[in-house]
Amino acid sequence: MNALDLSSLPTPPHPAQAARAAIRAGEWRGHTSGLAPGHVQGNLAILPEALAGDFLRFCQRNPKSCPLLAVSEPGDPFLPSLGQDVDIRSDLPAYRVWEHGQLVAETHDIRALWRPDLVSFVIGCSFSFEQALLDAGIPLRHMAEGRNVAMYRTSIPTTPAGPFHGPMVVSMRPMRAAHAIRAIQVTARTPNVHGAPVHLGDPHLIGIQDLSRPDFGDAVAIAPDELPVFWACGVTPQSVIMEARPDFCITHAPGHMLITDLLNNDLPFA
Repeated sequence: MNALDLSSLPTPPHPAQAARAAIRAGEWRGHTSGLAPGHVQGNLAILPEALAGDFLRFCQRNPKSCPLLAVSEPGDPFLPSLGQDVDIRSDLPAYRVWEHGQLVAETHDIRALWRPDLVSFVIGCSFSFEQALLDAGIPLRHMAEGRNVAMYRTSIPTTPAGPFHGPMVVSMRPMRAAHAIRAIQVTARTPNVHGAPVHLGDPHLIGIQDLSRPDFGDAVAIAPDELPVFWACGVTPQSVIMEARPDFCITHAPGHMLITDLLNNDLPFA
């Protein structure tokens, strides 16, 4: 898919609203890394109300992986705290539909699947701190190559809540040592979007056997003078859903986020 030219579309001038309008209209189906720079992006998990309390506790107990940005009322697809026109049913480029822990479909619109008992959870995304890394002079290879970030299941356990349990998922960015140190300093100040890395260096120590085969996203090369740097990732709920096996739920497709009206600079800093 070619780069999205927002200026050519009859959409609002606000960059986040323009991106959502393009997604809603089917003009953009790719990953959202680099879209609407400066705006907070969010992962998505949608669950029946009967499971929402347990999942809320899971997020509270695992803030590195699941920093909550917003939670909807049951049956309400709108999240005005993230953007006045946000419709969670149509404003992500791709969704995943799960039944009993199995992925049964990927779709670009979930309006036909919407139910009055569904609760939406929007979770902070590492895409939100990438601009801060770029501003600090830290290159990001997946962005330079137009790829989705590489994501891996690990051996790091999450803290369970009700039926929700399972391993942490991490995103990885290769960096030179000096850049990795600076990246730790930059991202430690952004706990609402995963904060500082959870690991750097040898991937085997966190249960990753082959960096060339990510569980989600796209692999990128790691140069001899670089370290792999790993952040907790908002795809962790999908790993947990595979373990919990709820009858029905919906998530974002990895890398295909909700773009909000919030600005990264407006997020609370540690």
